[in-house]
Amino acid sequence: MKYFALAAVLLSSIVVPRSFAGDTTADRGDLRPPAPVRQPVSSYKVQAGIDGEIYPVLANYASLQRQNDRTFGVVSVTLSNTTDAVSIRRVSVQIPGWSDDEIQTVELAPGTTRTVAFAPAFLPRFYQNHEITAATAHVTISDIASTNTYETTMPVRLRSAEDMFWGNSFKYASFIASWVTPHDRLVEKVLARAKQLTPDYRLPGYESWKNAAQQEPETNREAKAIFNALQRMGLSYVKSSSTLGDHQGVSERIRMPHVSLTENSANCIDAAVMYASLFENLGMDANIVLVPGHAYAGVRVAEGSSKFLFIDVALTGRSTFEAAVASAEKGMASHPPSTITQVMVGKARSAGIYPMP
Repeated sequence: MKYFALAAVLLSSIVVPRSFAGDTTADRGDLRPPAPVRQPVSSYKVQAGIDGEIYPVLANYASLQRQNDRTFGVVSVTLSNTTDAVSIRRVSVQIPGWSDDEIQTVELAPGTTRTVAFAPAFLPRFYQNHEITAATAHVTISDIASTNTYETTMPVRLRSAEDMFWGNSFKYASFIASWVTPHDRLVEKVLARAKQLTPDYRLPGYESWKNAAQQEPETNREAKAIFNALQRMGLSYVKSSSTLGDHQGVSERIRMPHVSLTENSANCIDAAVMYASLFENLGMDANIVLVPGHAYAGVRVAEGSSKFLFIDVALTGRSTFEAAVASAEKGMASHPPSTITQVMVGKARSAGIYPMP
């Protein structure tokens, strides 16, 4: 799917001054001034968001990347140098009221074109916004001396901080790891309650001195304690996945764990990122499993093991832990492998996908 596509080609031109009246080479018998000569100039093309919509989850990821490492940005600016000289331009991008101003200096050889990705750091209010909101992208381009300045603005729509963009065939599924927030205060509170439900009042995560056969039952006990703690807290299934704006077929509203825990409400994907947050807090290898119409949470049973414990977390409020495990195993077995998407949270972190602010 084309990732950021909203553009308008913006051209400016420079006119070379006409010959002045005292030019000895002019034909003094013809008082008509020579026709103006137009010189080739740079041209600019600006694209913002996905068809003009900016998703916080993607903006946060891009802003955390080094400028030269970005594969996409919140706003991209394409500069074309059609002159016969090197062109150096100072480009500034900002979403006024929502972001900082990011500035990059771009050098273009004669006859070349370059696209530069911008991802200015957004203010906290951007990640506290819970509904689609109108805003404006402001782009300024000038030469080094700031004597030749071009400015443009374009309307954008800021998506809710809870809006996930999956893309076609879950192309961007790894970004769901941004909803995994292991250090949230309410996540810590759940773990504090869960440890009270273990035989030794401990949640040690993986213990290096145990082999896989010894660690697996311990992982099951810890997962069961977490399941039972959430159940006792009153967590139950409430669907809340509809969102506004474009791309509704490949977008979804997902509660952050602190929202689910405050309201004791979660659907399957809400609960999956919550469980992943709890497991990651304990230093365990969590994953999120997506199948058509449903989601499960998983945790590696031991360090280095290829085996995972899967849980149908949507059953937290109305079933037993054993039934939830059996339901996940049965549900995943009913789907062809090609329709199952697994997001390993650890791998997502290695790729630079961190919790949203």
